[in-house]
Order: sequence, then structure tokens, then C-alpha cells
Amino acid sequence: MFSDTASVTGRGRTQTLRGPHEPPRGHGPGPAHGLPRSLLLLGGTSEIALATARRLIVRGARTVWLAGRPSAALDRAARGLAALGADVRTVAFDALGPASHEAVLGQVFARGPIDLVLLAFGVLGDQAYDEREPVGAVRVVQTNYTGAVSAGLVSGAALQAQGHGRLVVLSSVAGVRARRRDFLYGSSKAGLDTFAQGLGDALYGTGAAVMVVRPGFVRTAATAGRAAPRLATTPEAVATAIELGLRRGSEAVWVPGSLRPVGAALRLLPRVLYRRLPL
Repeated sequence: MFSDTASVTGRGRTQTLRGPHEPPRGHGPGPAHGLPRSLLLLGGTSEIALATARRLIVRGARTVWLAGRPSAALDRAARGLAALGADVRTVAFDALGPASHEAVLGQVFARGPIDLVLLAFGVLGDQAYDEREPVGAVRVVQTNYTGAVSAGLVSGAALQAQGHGRLVVLSSVAGVRARRRDFLYGSSKAGLDTFAQGLGDALYGTGAAVMVVRPGFVRTAATAGRAAPRLATTPEAVATAIELGLRRGSEAVWVPGSLRPVGAALRLLPRVLYRRLPL
């Protein structure tokens, strides 16, 4: 299934792009500050994932795997990262195909150690439409939760087997407490967040670890046209927070950090008052 080529053309295969004038690179020990040299991005066209990859490449990451559905967007993402000097490989991955996750991700890990897996795929859905058409709601849950559970378990087992590595899971502040306007998306992220915390406990002491990232509203192409709240953030700000969390060995990161006390307050607020908030 896997064969390296000199470009990102082709579908259903691994392809490799090397940065300009870059020799083949191996998997040596990570830098002293503990940042990863090899990355696997599950959701290879995610703006947050790509912003994180760009930041980590500048800081010494050498190999980047982009996992996603074969597309022109995935190819463009690979070329962009390769231009920064990384060896970039793409692999066909479908969050909605959990039966294939073990084989696809297993073969990625078989090609060399992975220091960081970033679980970044997900869909927002359309709350009003999905309430009327439950099939749409199921797709949101199957992508954001069921697919993530499958990929997370496979990745966690692989990191444990190699004896090191971090699984970074993109959760959301929307999962802290259900809101009328997006409870379908929020419930899927709530499930993902709980799963990621439990997986972190299961991996504790094995050399592998999980970090949960809880951004608020992120300004991306997917959220374009939606009203941005005062504490809205950007993919680059999330990437900065991820790097800081990795350096600190954090288990949970809120973006922006001021959302941490807000989230704690929302959990405790009586429901009759919570319903009156303009959330």
C-alpha cells in the first residue's frame, strides 16, 4: 500500500516530499527541550494542525506525516510544509473508516518512530439542519467522537509500544457544557474530551502521554461567516499554546488561557441561570 514518490500525486499511497536541498533524515533523539522531530497529523488539512506543524518544523521537526482523504488540499499542505525543509509524507486516512485505522496507522509507525500524533480532524456540522435530519447529526458524532476514539486507541497503543511520544487531542470549550446553539457538536467534543482524559490515565507511566487542547472559537475557513465572540482565537495562537504545553509537559491546555476559569464557572452555574446566558 505504501510507496514513496517524488511528488504528492497519486491516491491511496504514501508520498514523500523533501525540503529544498535536504538530505534524507533519520529519527535521532529529540531536542533537549523535548519538542518532537517526527509528527503525524490526523486531519492533514486542518488549519490548526498545519499551523502547529509549521511552528514545530521551525523548531526542529524533521518528518511530517499528513493523514487525510486524498485531495488537492492535502497535496498543497504537503508542498507548503516541504518548502519549510521537512520531509513530508501523505497517507490516505478516513476518520469515518475505523476498520482501516489499525492497518493504515500501523504502517505509518512501521516506517519509523513518531514523536507526536496530533488528532485534529473534526466537523462542525449544521445544528439546525442536523436536528431536522438526524443522519447529519450522526455524521458529526461519528467523525468527532467515534472516529477519534478509534484513531486515538490505535495511536496510543503504537506510542506505548515504542516507549515514547505524545498524543495531542483537539477538544473544544464547546464540550465543557451543552449549549442550545451547538449541542450536537458540543456533545461530540464532550465525549472526545472524556475519552482523551481516560486514555491519558491508561497510558500514564508507559512513556506515552496525552495532552488535551481546549480552544474556544477559532477563526478558520470552517467558521467564516459566524459571529466571533470576544475571546476568539486563531490557528497560530492554538499552535503556540500547543508548543508551550509540550514544553511544560501539560495534560490540558486552554486557548486562550482565560477560558480555564470561565469553563470552571460554567460547569458550576445552575441550569436555570445557564439557560439565560447568550451562549
